[in-house]
Amino acid sequence: MNPKLFRSLSIFVRIVETGSMSKAAQELAMTTSAVSQQIKQIEREINLSLFNRSPRDLTLTEAGELNYQSCLAILSAAQQTSEKLQLLQNRPSGQLKLVAPVGFGGGILSKPLKQLTDQYPDFDVQLSLSDEAVDMIKSGADLAIAIGPMEESNLVSRALANWPLTLCVSKNHALANSYLLPPNELSNFTRIAHTTAEFPLTNIKDQQIAQLPKPRIKVNNMHSIIQLVCDGVGYAILPKPEVKTLLDNGELIEVCPQWQLPKYDVLAMTPKRDILAAKTTIAIDILKQHFDEISAAL
Repeated sequence: MNPKLFRSLSIFVRIVETGSMSKAAQELAMTTSAVSQQIKQIEREINLSLFNRSPRDLTLTEAGELNYQSCLAILSAAQQTSEKLQLLQNRPSGQLKLVAPVGFGGGILSKPLKQLTDQYPDFDVQLSLSDEAVDMIKSGADLAIAIGPMEESNLVSRALANWPLTLCVSKNHALANSYLLPPNELSNFTRIAHTTAEFPLTNIKDQQIAQLPKPRIKVNNMHSIIQLVCDGVGYAILPKPEVKTLLDNGELIEVCPQWQLPKYDVLAMTPKRDILAAKTTIAIDILKQHFDEISAAL
């Protein structure tokens, strides 16, 4: 496909899917003016308006909707052709749009990203970090690292790791001197918890189940929870791979070590496609290899 035509179609589709020329421009590393000029050029060529414009809304006209559906079909066909060629070459190229939890940006992804970019010079990565659910189809992401279990969806999941959780507190917190207390005696200390995750504890010896006291602080970002714990605000359930260094150097102390938390699944999520691009397949393989190394060290 003509590169200029491909870019023009891609710009139009991103405007429709983001609902904003400025958002599309930001994603595409363009100015809003340049994006607007592309749309005006298409409208001049077809002599029809693609959008109904108002100060707040940008909606498709009938011609715009017809053009959007055609663009999707053309771009999909072009993408499939590119992916088939990459598979024949067994060489990833282009850009991988990768979504991952915020905590993974603190070092967990450093080694696999370095391997990908060092090993494949025609390959680059756009990494988005978020602890919120991401619509992969709408965002155009190729690969997402997610924490399971996942509900039924239109995505394909592949297991990357099964990692432990640990109950932690700062070495400078009062609880560090009473870290052997059972869970039901922790109510005098501030508990911090993620807004979407609650886990029971199981006694290692007798398999008794216990619940932690109600959290005093809830946060929707695991990286921020780790920081709050390190700052001595309270104790929290934390993913062990993300805090292993802090545990090893004594900055964090494990609380209730005679009690065990469940493990959590780390999954590679991709849209359902007949063919998975070489860039995505190789990225999953390298992530799995690296995550296996992390698992072995826990």
